[in-house]
Amino acid sequence: MLKATRTLAILLAAGLGLAAGAAQGAGEAKHPHAPPGGWSFEGMFGHYDKAAVQRGFQIYKEVCAACHGMEYVAIRTLGSPSGPGYSEDEVEAVAAEFRVPAGPDPQTGSLVDDIGLPRLRPALPSDRFTSPYPNDIAARAANGGALPPDLSVIAKAREGGASYIYSLMTGYQEPPPGVTLEAGMHYNPYMAGGQIAMPPQLVPDRVAYEDGTEASVEQMASDIATFLNWAAEPELEFRKKLGFMVISYLAVLSLLVFLAYRRLWRNVGH
Repeated sequence: MLKATRTLAILLAAGLGLAAGAAQGAGEAKHPHAPPGGWSFEGMFGHYDKAAVQRGFQIYKEVCAACHGMEYVAIRTLGSPSGPGYSEDEVEAVAAEFRVPAGPDPQTGSLVDDIGLPRLRPALPSDRFTSPYPNDIAARAANGGALPPDLSVIAKAREGGASYIYSLMTGYQEPPPGVTLEAGMHYNPYMAGGQIAMPPQLVPDRVAYEDGTEASVEQMASDIATFLNWAAEPELEFRKKLGFMVISYLAVLSLLVFLAYRRLWRNVGH
């Protein structure tokens, strides 16, 4: 009897595993998770880890920016004290590394150069992290028909936020039995449908961190998720501080009102 029960349990577990794999392959995404230790910016007193935000920007600049823009993020915000906290000179140096549309030629009015490519100029701190492609058609043509999303608010646009980004970047694996991938697709259980056009981008030591941190896949995924969360919520620390001040004020006010009530009505019978 015990042996039969054990066999049944094993078969049931195997069946559930296959069912879960099939479900993810059919469209259900796996629930995202945070890295060990969670996120420094969570909770009432959460704050951004400046070093992590800087490392995350390095990942964006050296890996992500080749395909993804951040149209709603100005380069000058890299000097934010709650974010990367770069100096003015550092921000200008970063801006000079990017190219943005130059607009029409002053003499001819043309938007393209002599060989037909869009006219570009070095970016200024006031510019934004524009898409590396001139339009969506060019973006799809360069990525097998897939359109790389803008990353400005990706941490707010996806359920799970930073945890989704972390899980997605670390979640690439071989497809389970019974799951067939379309041509040019990669299996990732954290993506709806289990298939994603973007190949794995993070491999050990893909970048050489300027602060000497070991560039493991998990570390890089955590850093880029932190940076993109900051890009989507640059005022997070201010809002948390303001919220704490408001709650503290209301708590003190409530206490004063209660004490005043007790004093005014202390001699009145009830």
